[in-house]
Amino acid sequence: MTEPENELGISLSHREQVADWHAVGAAQTRFVSVTISENVNWSNSAAERNLTGAQEAGLHAGGRHYARPGAVHDQADFFVRTASRLGAFAPGSLAPALEVAAPSVDDRFVKAWIKHVRHAARIERVLVYADHDCWAHRLHPDRWADSEVVLWLVRHNGIPGRPGWFHSRLGVHQHAYTPAVPGIAGPVEQNAVVYPFTLGDLLL
Repeated sequence: MTEPENELGISLSHREQVADWHAVGAAQTRFVSVTISENVNWSNSAAERNLTGAQEAGLHAGGRHYARPGAVHDQADFFVRTASRLGAFAPGSLAPALEVAAPSVDDRFVKAWIKHVRHAARIERVLVYADHDCWAHRLHPDRWADSEVVLWLVRHNGIPGRPGWFHSRLGVHQHAYTPAVPGIAGPVEQNAVVYPFTLGDLLL
């Protein structure tokens, strides 16, 4: 039995400029994760435009929070308020994601953030987004990754869906950062769903 073809997506911060969302969708992009907040007080002014554009083009879009050490409940509340205002918890949206890159964001932070966001947003499914070094050396997902948590691995090896690291909850692989997506000027982070997960496993 052969594995199905990877379902593809992109990640956006405040830096990328999307000129044509329909061209993005026509290039087989199915899902979009947009950084909408960081810490307790920064929000992405381009987030509403990107989320709306993606949704209008038929893509599954969701919000992402860039974690900073400390004030985990305040960060979770700020993310939920921002995401709610943007409609990022609607059914069919990409599940909310926590991006772990800043030093000192640890397992206790991740576990508390997930619990608080679930309660405040009345959702269950959450994505946790980190690079290979984080997964290999800093985070221990067996301490907090239940059946509604999906891991997202950033490892730019150019092989979609084959990151060279395994966990039973690993569902997304960011495999490249290249200017190869029509409708977007310049490089963009590109992702693929990891078999046996499907896109449906990443949605609210």
